[in-house]
Amino acid sequence: MFRVNFSVTPGQLVQAYGLGGIVYFPRSAAGPDSRSAAFLSLVGIPHSEAFTAREDVEDPYPAGLDAITLGSRFDHYGMPCPAESRSWWMLGYLFTSLIALDPTSGKVYAFPEGSDSHLPLHRDVESLVYALVEFRKLEIGHDNDVDPEDLSARFKETVGAFDPTPFADEDSPWNLSLEELEHGIW
Repeated sequence: MFRVNFSVTPGQLVQAYGLGGIVYFPRSAAGPDSRSAAFLSLVGIPHSEAFTAREDVEDPYPAGLDAITLGSRFDHYGMPCPAESRSWWMLGYLFTSLIALDPTSGKVYAFPEGSDSHLPLHRDVESLVYALVEFRKLEIGHDNDVDPEDLSARFKETVGAFDPTPFADEDSPWNLSLEELEHGIW
């Protein structure tokens, strides 16, 4: 039996998003980074308004199209795909950025809308899900009228202690969303 210890548990994800708000990836999608494949199949990834987990990989795509890998998807839509990211897996969308996993390194990248490049977003898929669980707590706090600047500071501190990568680039989807929160755009 394959055993892996993760900091984020299935129970934490269910508590934050409910059982119906979790998407699991098939174990057969395993690549060189088996930890990511194990995490996606055992713990899963949330599906919410902030993070839309990958689309149905069969519909509306033609038979034979590999809708999971970026190269195939980008080719289907006639968009250029950076050579190094052609074999990466699409995880979903965070706000308006396409989120992809490099199955070799385990790192997670964002392709911001309107950009033809990508930026590092998380050290691994577990860090992405950890941030999404913490973001769900931020959303609940916002709904309960907690001060937006306090919510933003708490999110940055908690998530940054787990993985500083989400805040390293000023154009990161996380930084842009927190800026909107602090300026009352939500």
